[in-house]
Amino acid sequence: MEHAPILVQRISLAGGRRVVIRIRGVDTVLGVAFSDADLIEFLRRIEIPDPDELVLGDSEVIAWQGGRPHQYE
Repeated sequence: MEHAPILVQRISLAGGRRVVIRIRGVDTVLGVAFSDADLIEFLRRIEIPDPDELVLGDSEVIAWQGGRPHQYE
């Protein structure tokens, strides 16, 4: 699902995954997540409702590129 508004990119060589959100056609990097807790915190900071349910519930608004979802190394 490449067109989800939240994109968790493939794992970098140094570990972690860049998290990007698309709002009104503009991509913004939220940071590099090294765990689901990091991803939840990024979403909490931008006031996404129920970020823990969004991440842990495998919502379709999150697209995971390369590797398995919830894998950071």
